[in-house]
Amino acid sequence: MPLSSEVRDRCRGFLPAGAELRYLFPALSLNPGMAPVLVAVTSRTVTVLTCSFLRRNRPTGVLVHYPRTIQLGPVDTRTTPTIEFGNLMLEIDDEYISVVRCADAEVDEQSFLPPDPLPDL
Repeated sequence: MPLSSEVRDRCRGFLPAGAELRYLFPALSLNPGMAPVLVAVTSRTVTVLTCSFLRRNRPTGVLVHYPRTIQLGPVDTRTTPTIEFGNLMLEIDDEYISVVRCADAEVDEQSFLPPDPLPDL
């Protein structure tokens, strides 16, 4: 289920000034400990926001900022979908796998495009 505009507005308050929010998805941090987080992808940064345990979609602070050049995937789907980037391992819902892949495609589109079938033309 997509996150509401209310949640998106709350997250904007924790992002750098003038940042355009491109992708936002909830996750569960698996290290250190299990904690709900929101991952906000802007044109310049990937920001992981901590959330309240009682209200999972209510950001309470910034856990970490990464440059936008970081790859969020690949998504490991052997059991529950997980992604690992920086020093974080996050569990995500199945419906957000495509969001992670779209965010990664913006960073490195060459690895997500099919090979040219007629390279000599």
